[in-house]
Amino acid sequence: MKMLPLKIALCATLLQAGAVIAAESPASASGQQITRAGTQPSITGPAKYFSGQPARIDPLWPANKDINASGALVTFEPGARSAWHTHPKGQFLTVTAGAGLTQEWGKPVQVVHPGDVVWCPPGVKHWHGATATTAVTFLTVSGTVDEKNVEWMEKVTDEQYNAK
Repeated sequence: MKMLPLKIALCATLLQAGAVIAAESPASASGQQITRAGTQPSITGPAKYFSGQPARIDPLWPANKDINASGALVTFEPGARSAWHTHPKGQFLTVTAGAGLTQEWGKPVQVVHPGDVVWCPPGVKHWHGATATTAVTFLTVSGTVDEKNVEWMEKVTDEQYNAK
């Protein structure tokens, strides 16, 4: 069954890299669609938006006409993190492996573990990444406005990252 290409912005965590990728949209299909594992290439998070070893973003699905949210698995190596950012429609982060950190602007750094779910409301400035010693993988679900799901800001400083 032929599917139409659709460009989306991923976050990383979501995405999270701010890169626009081509993905197939099930919008024209009338039944279930399966995207086979390994059929979408991994993306490296740009150094402009990530500190430490670049995040690996594995796209899962793009936003489409039926559900205006994209999904990805985002993996941070120890010490790696995103820059400060917001999401126009919010973002869910579910920790699937490892130990991670997240912080909302003006609040303390929080440690998160597998099974923890973080809701980042629309427009709330935050960052997320791995702890200093353990990698982390997040399942990210990010709402989209005009094919954009993230607004990138300044990088997280070492002082902010190391604050407890």
